[in-house]
Amino acid sequence: MSDNDIFIKSINSKSLVTVEFNSADKGVISRRCVPFDYGPNKKFKDGLDRYHFYDLETTSKNHSLSINPSEVINIEILTENFEPEKYVTIPHKKWHIKRDWGELS
Repeated sequence: MSDNDIFIKSINSKSLVTVEFNSADKGVISRRCVPFDYGPNKKFKDGLDRYHFYDLETTSKNHSLSINPSEVINIEILTENFEPEKYVTIPHKKWHIKRDWGELS
């Protein structure tokens, strides 16, 4: 199963993931995250699709984590589930990946 398939499955099953990636600044990093979406982000001007996560382990105020697929080493689905309403703060979010998250879909 590809990283993309695993990511989509984790969104649909509302499962937390561990993502391991190669950061240009800090080397290999592993984080426990909520999977949010896969697609472009206005924050990045290059227009490239990225994996978007809510990082549960950061000490920063900003929990948003966007990773270029070329930097991903591994995505693993965990047995823990999450409740989207605890992490989605934008009421009318337009997702790139279709999901059934009730009113947050």
